[in-house]
Amino acid sequence: MVSPTTLSKVLSQALTLSTHSWEYGTTFQALLDHHNATQSIWQNPFPSNNLPTLPISSVPALSYIKDKIRTNSTTLVDGAGSAGDPAALGIPALLIGTTEKTYADAAVRQAEHLLRKVPRWSNGAISHREDVAELWADFVYMVPPFLAYYGVATANVTVLKEAARQCEKYDEVLKSEKEVWKHIIGPQSQDANLWSTGNAWGVAGIARVIATLRKSRWDAETKEEQKALVALVKKIVDGAIKLDVDKSGLLRNYLDDASWFGEVSGTALIAATVWRMAVLEPGVFGGKAYMDWAGRKKAEIDRRIDEKTGIVAPAVNPLNWNDRKEFVTGSPEGQAFVVLLYAAWRDWKAARSIV
Repeated sequence: MVSPTTLSKVLSQALTLSTHSWEYGTTFQALLDHHNATQSIWQNPFPSNNLPTLPISSVPALSYIKDKIRTNSTTLVDGAGSAGDPAALGIPALLIGTTEKTYADAAVRQAEHLLRKVPRWSNGAISHREDVAELWADFVYMVPPFLAYYGVATANVTVLKEAARQCEKYDEVLKSEKEVWKHIIGPQSQDANLWSTGNAWGVAGIARVIATLRKSRWDAETKEEQKALVALVKKIVDGAIKLDVDKSGLLRNYLDDASWFGEVSGTALIAATVWRMAVLEPGVFGGKAYMDWAGRKKAEIDRRIDEKTGIVAPAVNPLNWNDRKEFVTGSPEGQAFVVLLYAAWRDWKAARSIV
């Protein structure tokens, strides 16, 4: 059992190490799920069918991210060529925007840019890159959850459904014969291999979209989309579990390649998603096989947390997924994923006690 003190160290490392747009957004989610679970997308995100008005000073996630959001440009943060990554700050911009209009306006500009200006794949999938149409699995954690939340914030069910549609369009292009997703398809950074963290980004993002649809006033109107997305998460998770054969007990950096090491980042976030889905869809994910698998992955993560520093290792190099050297100094996203894992496990246990 990991102590609260140790978990706080894991989270502290995520705060210290995060320097890029997607890292800021992921650490925001870890902070919110850890400290303010009732306001997270998993519990009661839309009281009276509206975004909550949260006091920024008493919500660590908002205090952390506020000064990282740009309010004077098209995108919420410098994406360094990425169209998708700045959307990782979209949900906090909308939350802050309930009391500070400049942030709400910035979120609108970000959403409009994604929906109207960013290149698209031939099937309508929004590109992860600004200059060419290129699809990265990472995108699905950044953009669809933001668009879904934006749809609720603006009472626009068309945008809400577009968030779900984007997940399915990404699946059309990234799916493989082994059920899991390829990492990147496109002309610049093609990586048609089965990256663990890419699949984690994908299933975690899709799960967030499902939760947003279900918690919104359009739950009944989006049942078809929810059903399709649940099936999509199941397909990818099942594929990852089939490829979980490394002696380390962790998912390999490239899931089907025995020459790669097992690593914590993808493992933690996929396991976290299984627990989130067990609460959202207990009839599909609540069975013993899924719970045992997620429990084994958590046990492996437990063993790999340095209690003195909070560093969780080995991870994949967060800036070079082809780096064969185990990353042991702390992955910003990997640290946040571990916090998300423990928050998901905590909330799953709490949900079981209510039933």
